[in-house]
Amino acid sequence: MAAEKPHMNLAVIGHVDHGKSTFVGRLMFETGAVPAHLIEKYRAEAKEKGKESFAFAWVMDSLKEERERGVTIDISHKRFDTDKYYFTVVDCPGHRDFVKNMITGASQADAAVLVVAAPDGVMAQTKEHVFLSRTLGINQLIVAVNKMDAAEYSEERYNKVKEDVSQLLGMVGFKAADVPFVPTSAFEGDNITKSSEKTPWYNGPSLLDCLNDLKMPEKPDTLPLRIPVQDAYTISGIGTVPVGRVETGVMKKGQNVTFNPSGATGEVKSIEMHHEEVPEAVPGDNIGWNVRGIGKNDVRRGDVCGPSDKPPSIADEFTGQIVVLQHPSAITAGYTPVFHCHTTQTACTLMSIDKKLDPKTGQVKEENAAFIKAGDAAIVTIKPTRPMVIEPVKEIPQLGRFAIRDMGMTIAAGMCISVKQK
Repeated sequence: MAAEKPHMNLAVIGHVDHGKSTFVGRLMFETGAVPAHLIEKYRAEAKEKGKESFAFAWVMDSLKEERERGVTIDISHKRFDTDKYYFTVVDCPGHRDFVKNMITGASQADAAVLVVAAPDGVMAQTKEHVFLSRTLGINQLIVAVNKMDAAEYSEERYNKVKEDVSQLLGMVGFKAADVPFVPTSAFEGDNITKSSEKTPWYNGPSLLDCLNDLKMPEKPDTLPLRIPVQDAYTISGIGTVPVGRVETGVMKKGQNVTFNPSGATGEVKSIEMHHEEVPEAVPGDNIGWNVRGIGKNDVRRGDVCGPSDKPPSIADEFTGQIVVLQHPSAITAGYTPVFHCHTTQTACTLMSIDKKLDPKTGQVKEENAAFIKAGDAAIVTIKPTRPMVIEPVKEIPQLGRFAIRDMGMTIAAGMCISVKQK
């Protein structure tokens, strides 16, 4: 049983076309998670379609539409093992219109690899993904300066990209000095599992070494159980099976649970992980579970499952601290964008801008501000347009962070300070 190794969820983030899927495919191949003959099959297929460089990427992009377009659309979960951990990779799309999937992916991750192509350096999405991963609570990061082959393995180019990315990381509160940078070529396999002679100037760890050096996050298993529902399936002979990742607490067979905001309750009949039934599930486990008395229409994506005696909080209103990343004009009370929090996407109205903060120090700059704009941080009162679950970040941090989207972009990111329950 490989489940004996500690488990980590790894997000792979970065700008579109910077080689994320190829990078993940290469990792899976090098760690033996994908047999060589499968890669050969993909190689042949890719060559036929004139897309030779996509062979590894196709390991991840199994959706047909993704192959046709050559882009990553949904987050696919894949597993690979290092000597120390077993990882589930959440490959996060880099395309603009797929950022909402990226938010779902990153919010499930314990650590992230930021892939930045050496020839291009920092791009718009690199920035957006770094901001988001920070606000979504990822605090362990590895930077792969990828496509070194396309930059002729230039040390100078690598250093320039490293400098730019370090500056970006510093802006959002990562300590760049603690973040490992590795020059890689996912396509050629340089510095992925062992040092490459093509980068004699680099004497740091390989990417696999960096993965082994990650620290296991503290398991929040003493907090109340919270499982945001990603989807619900109907399986013949079993019934309705919600799927999701245990964020906090422990789920056991026989436990009475409540799904909020829908309010459906029932008893846990069975829990399944990686197609095997398990007696209990702990934080970080991606599971499917069957609840006696729950029908297909009682539970949907965005609901959160918790114990009936400590059910998830349904917010009538909540107070949040936000940072505005970008907005073409000013944001005022009455603004109603979409909030992405755990697996829910709910339109919420900004009722008031209670305090404008200095984003660098967190000190109050202005009480009851009339508006906020890009670069501002603020404490705001928010009212969801329909019932949604959100928890104060101090009580259940995993369910207290959110991103705010509008006009096809991420406007702001933030965390919930307090909840006025329904």
